[in-house]
Amino acid sequence: MRVDGLAIVLRPRTQTEACDLGQALVRAHAASIWRCFTPLLLAVAVLAMCTVDLGGTLPILILFWLKPWLDRSLLFVMSRAVFGEATRWSDLWRARRQVFGGQFLRTLLWRRFSPWRAYTQPIEQLEGQRGAARRKRAKLMLNDNRGAATALQVAFAHAEAVLGYALIALVWWFAPENRNAGVWDWFFHPEAHAAGQMGLDIAVASAYALVVLFLEPFYVAAGFAMYLNRRVVLEAWDIEQEFRRAFT
Repeated sequence: MRVDGLAIVLRPRTQTEACDLGQALVRAHAASIWRCFTPLLLAVAVLAMCTVDLGGTLPILILFWLKPWLDRSLLFVMSRAVFGEATRWSDLWRARRQVFGGQFLRTLLWRRFSPWRAYTQPIEQLEGQRGAARRKRAKLMLNDNRGAATALQVAFAHAEAVLGYALIALVWWFAPENRNAGVWDWFFHPEAHAAGQMGLDIAVASAYALVVLFLEPFYVAAGFAMYLNRRVVLEAWDIEQEFRRAFT
């Protein structure tokens, strides 16, 4: 990585401070992030909704399972953002083989439930590490940081659940006062209402898609910032950056 080209100030941070850096990165490059992520997520969500006849929870399961694959687009945008580069959909499309290809099955199978996937994802996607080299690198990066990486995963899993329930609760809050009971009855007895079970399944899946659209960039950014912070500690990037600035 070109340390001299980084647009962020490097210094050793605690991993919680690194997460804050990731959130600031999302806020600073929100336009690039959501104009690339939104079309991709919407396309996947629409295709997932087409399976609602096969099972009510299948659209949610498909979105949940594909999140690591979707995260690759976010990491691509953020890896450019740290150099101050804006990203358009055309940039993502040109790099589609690099972003979406490679280790597809591993990403969606045995690495899907990794408790620190946001933290270790840059090792394979940005560093290009494979096989034994990747395992050795991941072990080094995770040394003394497994707890922080796992806490990140747990925190965002809870945030995702809370936001999902909150969106569904909005239906009740915004219903006319004399129709509140009918809303809850629809949730618990959908077959007795005009919208029916399919309407309920699509509504819940849509709420989950909106939560992923909003929250996933922050999750990926936090893991990426923790990864950068670990490399600062291991490779003294902050010192190299200061020397380059001093002699420029």
